[in-house]
Amino acid sequence: MSKKKVLKRNKIRKRIRKIVIGSDIQPRLSVFRSNKEIYAQLIDDLNGNTIVSASSRDKDIKKGSLTKTEISKSVGLSLGNKAVKAGLHKVGFDRGGYLYHGRVKSLADGAREAGLKF
Repeated sequence: MSKKKVLKRNKIRKRIRKIVIGSDIQPRLSVFRSNKEIYAQLIDDLNGNTIVSASSRDKDIKKGSLTKTEISKSVGLSLGNKAVKAGLHKVGFDRGGYLYHGRVKSLADGAREAGLKF
């Protein structure tokens, strides 16, 4: 990625992190997107703990002939199911400086389908 693009994303990321702070009651749903994979985790910022995590590299995520957007939705569903089992229903969404579009949006939709509210 060009240096300008990285700086712009980091600027947006810092602006989001000023607003979205995770706690044990309402953790922060953090998203990281690489070219091939997508990762999501629920973070308690006050204690510095990761509560639940899911990624496209997990063994329970079926890849097959699915597109990256469909895989992202299944990662969101997996994360949402794990969070509901842990007793969490409300989260703050941290898109990590990425646009709310494509894979990030499908991950959020999958998490909402599983029962998370944000």
